[in-house]
Amino acid sequence: MQSLTPDALLEAVRQWVAIESPTQDVAAVNRMADHAQGLLVAAGGRIERIAGSMGYADILIGRIPGEMEGPGILLLGHMDTVHPVGTLAGALPWRIDGDRAYGPGIYDMKGGNSIAMSALLHLAATGRRPRMPVSVMFIPDEEAGSPSSRARIEDEARRHAIVLVAEPSGDGGRLTVGRHGIARYYLKTTGKPAHAGAYHAKGRSAIREMARQILAVEAMTDYDRTITLNVGTMSGGTHENMVPIHAEACVYVLVPTREAEAEVRAKLMALTPHDPEVKLDVTLGLFRPPYVKTPAIQKLYDHAAGLARSLGFEVAGERIAGGGSDGNFTGALGVPTLDGLGVVGDGPHTHDEHLLVSSLMPRTKLYVRLFETLTPAVAGT
Repeated sequence: MQSLTPDALLEAVRQWVAIESPTQDVAAVNRMADHAQGLLVAAGGRIERIAGSMGYADILIGRIPGEMEGPGILLLGHMDTVHPVGTLAGALPWRIDGDRAYGPGIYDMKGGNSIAMSALLHLAATGRRPRMPVSVMFIPDEEAGSPSSRARIEDEARRHAIVLVAEPSGDGGRLTVGRHGIARYYLKTTGKPAHAGAYHAKGRSAIREMARQILAVEAMTDYDRTITLNVGTMSGGTHENMVPIHAEACVYVLVPTREAEAEVRAKLMALTPHDPEVKLDVTLGLFRPPYVKTPAIQKLYDHAAGLARSLGFEVAGERIAGGGSDGNFTGALGVPTLDGLGVVGDGPHTHDEHLLVSSLMPRTKLYVRLFETLTPAVAGT
């Protein structure tokens, strides 16, 4: 990309959005990876493509040399979306309405992937290199919690000095300097079946026990400490004329710190049944650890905000995000991680998902300057 223009950047985004890539559709996500691989090759990247596992698509890495040797920048993005194939032809077609461009995954996070790649393509096309080596890592399963990718992400992060995450900016353009931890816990109650009429007293209801547990779990929410526990799904029973033997529920937990996570985990794992004749099992599922702003992350943010200012715009500030990203894994390892460098927009995971076209040029130019100026000294690493 020799010249950065609004039309060229928007067309690049359109090409990402045109390839629908829901997480569970391996072939679709791999088609997205094929497109990204072509861009990485054009940017001078050496390709590593790791075959998918656990029922997910491939992990794609492109290594772009820098002017400096040594540990470089890990740029993280994910190729998967929550929208099923057919959304583009139905509920959320590609369209431009004033300053808004709409499409499935355009905000979370194909727009961010696209502008980061456009910045690297621009450097390559103009005969320049990033100051530090850049490893671009595109993930196939972030929307499912990155179960097949987490170990690879953490291994890569340990070998890099800085992590940049192309997730969308929040709150009108803020950069993300920390994220809450996110955990899923699975509750299962096992009772005793009985006829709901003649032998009701002999039964032990798994649903009644689960109802009591749900109240106890949600009572652990502490808004003042930004700790939330939400029982988002619950199922149980097989027939209305039978005392239910099984019930299951999923608890979605957000915590601001490791200490809060340990506290909540201890409380959940210590739950006991109200009815001693009903069995209760609590299991931890997928978990993204929290990461907090460190002095090194503050330096990264200050550097990025200063570059934006020199380019004629403001990044709108910093934020601690409630939602998770793959930056949770890298930040929790202590690797300086600056997240939310993607596009400005709104409506993630909805049929109103959009980016602001006016954000493409400034955000791409910010990426160019970050690649040109970041060194380990910037973050104090």
